[in-house]
Amino acid sequence: MDFAKEMEQARQLAEHRLEAFFPGGGLEEAMRYSLLAGGKRIRPILTMKFCEAAGGTLEEGLDFGCGVEMLHTYSLIHDDLPCMDNDDLRRGKPTCHKAYGECTATLAGDALQAAAFRTVLSAGGEWRHGGGAVRALAAGILAEAAGADGMCGGQYGDTLEENRPRTLEELTAINDKKTGALLRAACMMGVAASMGRREVDASCMDAARDYASNLGLAFQIRDDILDVTSTDAAFGKPVGSDAANGKTTYVTLLGVEECARRVLAYTEQAKTALLAGKWPGGTAFLAALADGLAVRDK
Repeated sequence: MDFAKEMEQARQLAEHRLEAFFPGGGLEEAMRYSLLAGGKRIRPILTMKFCEAAGGTLEEGLDFGCGVEMLHTYSLIHDDLPCMDNDDLRRGKPTCHKAYGECTATLAGDALQAAAFRTVLSAGGEWRHGGGAVRALAAGILAEAAGADGMCGGQYGDTLEENRPRTLEELTAINDKKTGALLRAACMMGVAASMGRREVDASCMDAARDYASNLGLAFQIRDDILDVTSTDAAFGKPVGSDAANGKTTYVTLLGVEECARRVLAYTEQAKTALLAGKWPGGTAFLAALADGLAVRDK
């Protein structure tokens, strides 16, 4: 397996598909600005690669993955707003509200959330028994990840009494929703996409969920490390903002060295979770991706 080549192939597939959305001006221009502002496209790549691991193709998982990326982008726009983190920089560029104003940015995020579900529910392809059931399953997974029991609930917990010190258990519960929920959706929706043409063993969905849960915790802890060890230019957004805002992070609770150890431990747990699934397409790429994210520098 040439990991770098496979990664770039999947990233370009997602990038080219995303470029086809929102060609208009006005609100669509603001939506497109944030959607195409860069980023690693980890979520659509996970969706496509889990579809492939479950016996499908990258293309079968593409639109589901693009829907996840739209929802992720909406969350970033809102996360950067003055009422949330009040950040000026995202992915090395001015945040949406800095470029287009707070009102337009809020509406761009709202519209991207709606577009995410439209993209999933209108995904094309040849389906084994008609696409309705598969698309509905994927949309349900995404809705659960986005709402009060997922990403929005995690963000609420993060902002509620945000200057109050958190315990490790509280911080982990918040981040499992705020970061982990959407990663779980990306992976599980990939398995769902593969169901459109073939029978898929139920163990794949469970393994995808457990992989993503551990990957999400590793990802968030690595983020917290980079917030104190990286630079604005390398990280693509302001570093040190958590400390400046008095927020509890894994680093403030555990220190950088212990955080690094836990990143590797959660990464190993993510890779072990893959072993519980019956994967006709193999999972070597997914294991290598987890390893790569554990040492990322941005």
